[in-house]
Amino acid sequence: MRRVKIWTPLVVLLAIVFAVAQAMRPLPEPKLTLTAASSHSFDGGKPSIPWPEDGQAAMDVDGIGSFGTSGSQKPVPIASIAKVMTTYLILRDHPIKKGKDGETIEVDAEAQRHYEKGKPANESVVKVTEGQKLTQYEALQAVMLPSANNVARLLARWDSKGSEDKFVAKMNKTAKELGMKNTRYTDPSGLDKTTVSTAEDLVKLGRVAMENPTFKEIAGQGSYEDLNGDKQKNFFGLVPTVAIGIKTGTTTAAGGNILFAAEKRIGGKTHMVIGAALAQFGTGGVANIDLVTNVTKDLIAAGQEALKAKTVVKKGEVVGEVDDGLGGTTPVVATKNVTAVGWSGLTVKVELEDGGKTPPHSAKAGTVVGRLLVGDGTTSGAIKVPVALQKDLSEPGFGAKLTRVS
Repeated sequence: MRRVKIWTPLVVLLAIVFAVAQAMRPLPEPKLTLTAASSHSFDGGKPSIPWPEDGQAAMDVDGIGSFGTSGSQKPVPIASIAKVMTTYLILRDHPIKKGKDGETIEVDAEAQRHYEKGKPANESVVKVTEGQKLTQYEALQAVMLPSANNVARLLARWDSKGSEDKFVAKMNKTAKELGMKNTRYTDPSGLDKTTVSTAEDLVKLGRVAMENPTFKEIAGQGSYEDLNGDKQKNFFGLVPTVAIGIKTGTTTAAGGNILFAAEKRIGGKTHMVIGAALAQFGTGGVANIDLVTNVTKDLIAAGQEALKAKTVVKKGEVVGEVDDGLGGTTPVVATKNVTAVGWSGLTVKVELEDGGKTPPHSAKAGTVVGRLLVGDGTTSGAIKVPVALQKDLSEPGFGAKLTRVS
């Protein structure tokens, strides 16, 4: 009895201390978990895509999936499509605010000499004179629409303090970062036949470039008037009626090449079809811009036609739960119908994300705690629908706190 009288208060005290410590411990972070199906498939066989007989091509829908490729995806000369990377980097490192013209670029002697030598040789150049002041916006128009080689090289020198080689190194570094494994740039204009890529790689670049609103705006223009008062037309004849961009490229070594983008609105959202067709040669192995233009037109039509919508989750349907980490869960529901966009034979992923914000420990029913994504596993272009708590989310009770072991 003496021992009981001595130890009982100590045990009780320890129990109280333990209970208080358990109750005061920081709660584990709640986690948002998907409980709905992690994928949905569209019925039917794969759509028939009119791939070119020769050369290579690739096409996908941003954020949805890929239609696939044709031809051997081996590096080939891409001619002026190289200017897409040049323009992308200039805008990435020297952003232009909406409605503005950007920085001022002084034309150097080399850009004028390049024009004077290139014009008689039927090279793609735009007239500029040493000392002239070009706005950054117009310089990019010159590069993207009439495909001015002399201005592309001028921009490279302007960006890299006079060194085209440094700019080319930046082009290759960025290509690697974008996962363009079969791409190598040796010049900023694409005139060198050693500047090579694949259709699959160029689709990756086109997708990223078109996310820049200034790039998209310029790439979609049919023409512009330069500082000399001359009208400069876009070499890409399908812009703006069939395509919304991006760039053509034609040389004897490269053949006819186009990196293209088009749109279709379906399922309540506008989706972008991006593709590339390379190494298109006509009779006798002559570079043929008309041939690649027709190939591009057919690919765009097929891509747009194949797209269809399918409701995969209805408003109010439980799609996941918030796990409080101590055994408690609270269901979350879609706040509106979730419509997947794709084509026959395609399987799209379904994911639940918290948007970088940890769910709260407590909140009222109807509180938005994340979003449901339906697409190819990337946030860009995917269908996004907010998800909310189906009922009140409560902080774990004392019993759950007391019995936690982790």
